[in-house]
Amino acid sequence: MAKHESRLALVTGAAGTMGQAITRQLVAEGHRVVALDLLAESMQPLVEEMPGKVLAVGADIADAEVLERLHGRLRTEHGPVQILVNNAGILSNNKAVETTPEEWRRIMSVNLDGAFYLSRLVLADMRDARWGRIVNICSLGIKTGGLTAGTAYAASKGGLGVLTFSLARESAPHGVTVNGIAPGYVLTPMVTEQLSEEQRQQLLSDIPVGRFCGADEVAHLVAYLAGPHAGFITGEIVDMNGGLHMD
Repeated sequence: MAKHESRLALVTGAAGTMGQAITRQLVAEGHRVVALDLLAESMQPLVEEMPGKVLAVGADIADAEVLERLHGRLRTEHGPVQILVNNAGILSNNKAVETTPEEWRRIMSVNLDGAFYLSRLVLADMRDARWGRIVNICSLGIKTGGLTAGTAYAASKGGLGVLTFSLARESAPHGVTVNGIAPGYVLTPMVTEQLSEEQRQQLLSDIPVGRFCGADEVAHLVAYLAGPHAGFITGEIVDMNGGLHMD
């Protein structure tokens, strides 16, 4: 398939720094993007910036019934989703003892359940077409025990990593690839607002490249994994952490 061929992509968490960067990059690659977040109006700037290329949709990805109705509407009005980017995520810094059952369930419902719900909805059409791309935004925390992140967050992203492997294994014979990206400390509010200056300086001293990751760097990798030249890559979790963790 030609790189410029237009496909329908769905990006979750599209209102955030990384979601916006991914949306812009996929549009630059020639795709139409359904930008999904809790509130459609939060993505209006993206719609205005790229008229006719971005459809803003508000929905709670933790609600399976809402997603099923949304998927049916999108399929009818815009065609099947051919690229799914499970980017939505919420952070918790609490370790196990401080994590309540309610917080555990909330983190899991957004970071893991939503990715599963959407994946199962789009896979049938991808398999019928014998082409599809799913890219899951995981985390460095799945390999490091969380470092600055909490127990629920690390566990939810670990589950997303295993979901990546499982979906990749079962979907490969149908022309569908499923991969993950494990970024470490991207310049988003999770770093700029939820970490202290002391934590940021300590991290910078530990990261061999000496800087944080840019959202655009993640977006370019998403676009590659969602593109025509990545058809032989599946079940992979690509590290992006500036050498902080090597394996």
